[in-house]
Amino acid sequence: MTFATDLGSFSTLRLLKRITYILILFQLLSSCAGFQFLKEGEKLLYKQNIRSGKVFDKYTLEDLFVQKANVKTPPYAVMYQWGLSRFDTAYYLAKRREIDSTYTLKIENTASERKRNKLELKKKNKIEKINNKLLNGNNLMKWGEPLAIFDSSMVEKNKQNLENYMFNEGYFFGKAETRIRYRGLGKRKGKKVIVDYIIKPDKPYLIDTIYYRSSDSTILSLMRKGRKKSRLKEGENYDQDELLKERERLEYYLKDNGYYDFSRQFIRYEIDTTYGKGISRKVAVRITVNQPSKDKHKQFIVDSVNFIINPGSNQEVSTERTLKERNRVNYSVYEDIFSTKMLARRVFISPDSLYSRSNSIRTQRQLSNLDNFRFININYDSTGGNFVANIYTSPLERYQWSHEVGINVTQGFPGPFYNLAFKKRNIFRGLENFEINGRYGIEGVATPGDASGLYRNKEIGVNAGLTFPQFLLPVSQSFKDKIGKVNPKTRVIMGYTDTDRYDYRRSNINLSNTYTWENENKTYFSFALTDVSIINTSNLSDNFRLKLEQLNSRLINSFEPSFVSDMKFSFYRTDIDDEKIPSIRTSYYRVQMESGGTVLNLVNPGPLENRDLEYFKYLKGDFDYSRSKPISAVASIAYRFNVGVAYPYSSNRALPYEKYFFAGGSNGIRAWRPRRLGPGSFTPLDNVGNVNYDLEQQGEVLLQASVEFRRDLFGFIESAVFIDAGNIWMINDDINREGENFQFNQFYKEIAVGTGFGLRFDFSFLIMRFDVGIKTLDPARDPGKRFLFSDHFFDFPFDNNKNAELVVFNIGVGYPF
Repeated sequence: MTFATDLGSFSTLRLLKRITYILILFQLLSSCAGFQFLKEGEKLLYKQNIRSGKVFDKYTLEDLFVQKANVKTPPYAVMYQWGLSRFDTAYYLAKRREIDSTYTLKIENTASERKRNKLELKKKNKIEKINNKLLNGNNLMKWGEPLAIFDSSMVEKNKQNLENYMFNEGYFFGKAETRIRYRGLGKRKGKKVIVDYIIKPDKPYLIDTIYYRSSDSTILSLMRKGRKKSRLKEGENYDQDELLKERERLEYYLKDNGYYDFSRQFIRYEIDTTYGKGISRKVAVRITVNQPSKDKHKQFIVDSVNFIINPGSNQEVSTERTLKERNRVNYSVYEDIFSTKMLARRVFISPDSLYSRSNSIRTQRQLSNLDNFRFININYDSTGGNFVANIYTSPLERYQWSHEVGINVTQGFPGPFYNLAFKKRNIFRGLENFEINGRYGIEGVATPGDASGLYRNKEIGVNAGLTFPQFLLPVSQSFKDKIGKVNPKTRVIMGYTDTDRYDYRRSNINLSNTYTWENENKTYFSFALTDVSIINTSNLSDNFRLKLEQLNSRLINSFEPSFVSDMKFSFYRTDIDDEKIPSIRTSYYRVQMESGGTVLNLVNPGPLENRDLEYFKYLKGDFDYSRSKPISAVASIAYRFNVGVAYPYSSNRALPYEKYFFAGGSNGIRAWRPRRLGPGSFTPLDNVGNVNYDLEQQGEVLLQASVEFRRDLFGFIESAVFIDAGNIWMINDDINREGENFQFNQFYKEIAVGTGFGLRFDFSFLIMRFDVGIKTLDPARDPGKRFLFSDHFFDFPFDNNKNAELVVFNIGVGYPF
């Protein structure tokens, strides 16, 4: 949801000055935070600096500190001390004693065991609540942090931790030097302590040779065979963390080759530094797999596989089970309602095969992906001299109703919505799931061309979908059996949506057939072979049609009766790099390619023309990438890049309206309202020459990027400062929108820039976001007047006009990217 306003040149400068004064005052408060609370003889650990060059990650080194300086902005130490001064420990201790004695007396005088148990539970909960208060304090104490009182012994511990870290990273002769500086003026003289840690890593030791050793020839052969996937590489730095990860890899690798009861405790490393004489600094790594004290490591071969489906919570239990066999797997059920043919495609454990940990996990994951079972447990029984795999599960409820009530927070003003959904699992007994859901929502929208008018927008939608746990394609059964590991699904959806607005009523009938799958690296793929929509717009007012034709000639295509068909392929992936926790980095990328009207290149579109239906032929592709990484314990930086191109080649040279690119809004360039930026340097004006952002602006080329600095404030509140940049352009000329074309020698001059700040409220189950965006570089203005602080930024038609929307307020759910 987005609100916009224009503060005018005078009020804008006044607002910026006030913000500057507040920031200066806040910084002054932060710079002296904590000193007034020091006791006699105490000094404040004000700052710790690390000088390590580019060899080590600074944030990783800071995390090694036993004692850390207080965060300056915001002044958490001041917040904590304010809370401490208002916290009465004696009161809570007395309260705890009172609760204990009161409830103890009640329990002693209660004859009923059930009532005594209830009183015991109440007593326990109340005392736990008091104990939590005593441990964590009040809210100000929870949000703040205690004063970092300087302790010289901690400096030596920090130094030792840094040197240990360097040693583990292969810098065996690395040293950390410390320098303590005492600062402060007046009464605070000498009370501000700054500690500098100077890192001198020296040269690292490199891995020269890797040896494998085991008295078991089979294990030794496997280790040599799998060395290409080793975490240790000859010529790279010695790294203790990599040794631990290699030990874990070897354990899992041997478990994938039959060694069911193998443990990493049997893997031993020997590091030979005799290579390290003089300048060479090289080591040899010997990896030994020791044998158990009795006998030797055993390779387990699966003798049999049992798939046992226990009854659900509401399922009647018959006296006898039904037994079946498929692919040498024994199925045992109380009610024969599941296709063993479909189940077999998700079971990767087979008799006479070596035990494999990966196949066990893969079986568990793919059976869970069917959304038909409450749980999947796999265990192995080696009693009696046989090695038996047992798969235990229980079905979910076959019929499921759900509903949702909430508030729309989109482009318009908030309004209520209600969703009702029904699901029937295993509808044809082949693990297919049928779903049907309905939605009714209301929100307020401003009619195009009249920002002062607010009208009710009603939307009703119904969708029915059928999901099959396989590809419905004319391919061999053996192929379908092989691809069970990629979670193949076919989803057929039919839907109807009706939107009733003041100026028009719009209906959409849609039918789609989509194939989805995923690989072991958690990359998700989707291919929509068929996606067909028939769109009809009725009750289009004459006034609305006239405004569309005057202000945006291409927008009228969206409101003609239309036939839209396309084929679409997309994939996306989210990577979480948590190898150096808590320094967790996440990245996301998505690629999508689309071809519209492809079938119309092969068949005659005459029947569509005879029914006066618009049809579209186009090619479209877009790429979206975002990444976030921490830069301190309380701050992180995130950035995003998004580019897309759509090329229409049908006779009308137009795209379906929903297929255009749009810029602006709470998840885009936040200094513009949703779908109001661009295209290019086009200036949207009304009939009397005033700037007017009421009509949506569509484009065929999209380019946008964002950088956002995020920092914890206190409790569940996080702050952000951001810069957004980008725009949209047209490939084909639009005579009513001057400056809309994409040109390689011009587009970089038409990049819009918005800056701003915001707050995020993390309620665990959702994140509410409030952002304020300010137009900093506006390509809709004339060259030389586009920068916010230029002399003529507020010239006509942007002079104090309420529609100029210099400042835009955004409300969103979740992070913008």
